[in-house]
Formats: sequence, structure tokens, C-alpha cells
Amino acid sequence: MSIKSLKFDFQNSSGETLTGRLELPLGKPIAFAIMAHCFTCSKDLLAASRISKKLTDSHIGILRFDFTGLGNSEGDFSNTNFTSNVEDLYSAYDAMKEKYEAPSILIGHSLGGAAVLMAAKKLSEVSAVVTIAAPSDTQHVADNFGDQIFEIQKNGEAFVNLAGRKFHIKKQFLDDIAKQSILEGLSSLKKAFLILHAPSDKTVSIDHAAKIYQAVKHPKSFITLDNADHLLMKKEDAEYAAELIGTWVSRYIKNKKETNNMHSPDDGDILVVNRAKHKFTQDIYSNTNHLIADEPTSMKGDDLGMSPYELLQASLGACTAMTMRMYADHKKWDLQDIKVELKHEKAYIHGGERPVGDEVKVDHITKKISITGDLTSEQIEKIIGIAEKCPVNRTLKSNVVIKNLSLEK
Repeated sequence: MSIKSLKFDFQNSSGETLTGRLELPLGKPIAFAIMAHCFTCSKDLLAASRISKKLTDSHIGILRFDFTGLGNSEGDFSNTNFTSNVEDLYSAYDAMKEKYEAPSILIGHSLGGAAVLMAAKKLSEVSAVVTIAAPSDTQHVADNFGDQIFEIQKNGEAFVNLAGRKFHIKKQFLDDIAKQSILEGLSSLKKAFLILHAPSDKTVSIDHAAKIYQAVKHPKSFITLDNADHLLMKKEDAEYAAELIGTWVSRYIKNKKETNNMHSPDDGDILVVNRAKHKFTQDIYSNTNHLIADEPTSMKGDDLGMSPYELLQASLGACTAMTMRMYADHKKWDLQDIKVELKHEKAYIHGGERPVGDEVKVDHITKKISITGDLTSEQIEKIIGIAEKCPVNRTLKSNVVIKNLSLEK
């Protein structure tokens, strides 16, 4: 299946930017997931990439991101710990909920698996949790530090060699993992759990999978990954895990799928649905995309999206820029950057502060267009002129007929 792969950056609780990659199927996802990578790994680990891309075959949109201080994300790794990883998951969840919808699936690999188990305790809208080669306790991570644990305890910090790379580990990290209790509280969660683990895993033994399985309640499933290595470096192992996850999770997102089908209008049509428990927030659906409209907090909205008039201006600005781009490309002119600034206001036609006679205020939209490129004065004039011919501009200047077909209760 073809997919859309988008950069998806967001901020953690400290205001640092975390870098993510969002894989989307072509067509509306039936659900969204977040994948947490293994300890000191990154979102670009082959297993994470392969599993994410393969899951789009099951019509699942999935975000994988770099934890603070790792990969392309901002922050100092030495100041992070397991607690901060869980908080990063909360931040990723909130960012996805704001831009798309709340993820209903959490997937974690190795220590990332322990992190999603911990995060699932707080995230009520998550209905399915998947762990891959996950430890049942965080203290297990310290086994990777060898004799340098004593140096960390004595000096407060040390450089630890992990998989051929040096990482700065502070005592606060050891203190943090020592106080975690992953399994506590899992039995009370009304969620579905899938535990994937290889019996031959030499990094995290199969005993950890057994403890997780015993701690959670049904519905739960355990599937062996046969001879796979801990990091699932073989393509066939990663894709096998992804196929298992996609098949298994479909049972637990059935209701979500049915709801999303209700929110898939025909091509060219738009569906607007008021978001439950929100005053003004509106979810806007096309056949393949989703937007959010809202009012600012000053208008007692939640400010989760642009206001209706901002969307109107955005539509005009986008159409203007697209029309200019199409024209310049057709002419093979060197048009590089396009910027369209718009302002909407109600004003009298003559521009004064008071009406003249029976004059009433009308809508004024001001456009300021800036372009760059190796262009002649004549080319610039023609490109700016073509902007007035954009379809949305023509529609706004024409007599528009709006029909109210029916009012359904």
C-alpha cells in the first residue's frame, strides 16, 4: 500500500522540540497509534520504521518519534530518565489528539514497551496496548551498565558504552528506574494487551513477558516471535510483528472504524461535526483529510484550530498561492517563494468611520502578496495579476447561492 510519510514535530513538557515521523495510509485511517522506541535507540531504527510502514496496510496511522535527547530531538539525554520518557509519550499523545485525533493504540519496543504500559494507566482513550520484547521492570535497564554502576553511584555520573556508543548516565537515572513499578495497576485497566516476545531473546528474557501477561487482565494475547533478535533487525521479523499487530488490533478498534466510516464524506464533499464536550470545536472531514475549527479562548473557545473567518482567509490565501505556482510552472519561470498575507475586517465601502446615508458595513479582505525568484518586472506583473483569477477569489466575488436542504433530527 502507498503511504504518506509526514514530519511531525511537537514539544515536550519542558518546551523542547521532539522530532517525529507520521506514517498515514492513503485514505482515512481507522485509528491512530504511537510507537515508542527502545532504550537509547531512535525512531529511525529499522524495526520501528518497518513496523510503522507495514501497519499502514491495516489502515492505521502511526507516529514514531525520538525521545528527548535522542535522534533529532532536542534536549540533553543525560538529564532524561524513564519518567521523562513517559512524559514524552503524554506530549506525543496530546499533539496527535490536537492535530488529528486521540491515538487508541500504544506500541512499545523494549524499554519503550515498559513506557507504554506506564502511560496506558493515564490515557483513558487508549484501547489497545502492544509490547515488543519489553521488560517487566525498569531496574532491568541497569544490567546494561555493568561495573560502571558503581562509578555512577560513587561519582554521580559516568559514560556507559551501549551497543558501541557512549552515553552520559547520571545517578538520577538510576534513582528514577529504581522507584518505578510497571506492573502495579495494570490489572485494573480495561484495555486489550498484546505481548510479543522471542523465547531466545538474550537482552530481555522471556520471563519478563510472562510477568506482564500475568499482570494484565483479559482481553490479552501472547505471541512468540520465534528466533527473532531483540531489536528485530531482520526485515521478515519486523514485518511479521507488524502483521500480527495489525490483525490483532482490528478486533479492538472495530467501533472506532465504524465511527470513522460515518465521518468519510464523498470526494469533494465536506462534513463538519461538533466535537463532544467542547463548546465551539468542530471536526472538519473531507474524504482523505481532517481539520479542526475553533474559537480563541477570548471567545470562550478551546483554541484548538483556526476560527471560521481564519479558515476563509486561509482558503483564499492557499488558492492564490497555488494559482500563482501553477501559472509560473506552466510558463517555466523561476518563481521560488510565495507569501500571501491576509486581513479580514468589516468596514464601510467609502472607508470612513461613519456611514454615508444608508451605507452599511461590508466584508473587506486585504491581500499582500510577496514573491521571490529570478523574474523580470513583466513576469512579476503577470504572476501577481493571475492571482486574481484563483477559483476561491472568483467565488468570493460572485453571487453565491447557499441552499439549506434539510434539518435532520
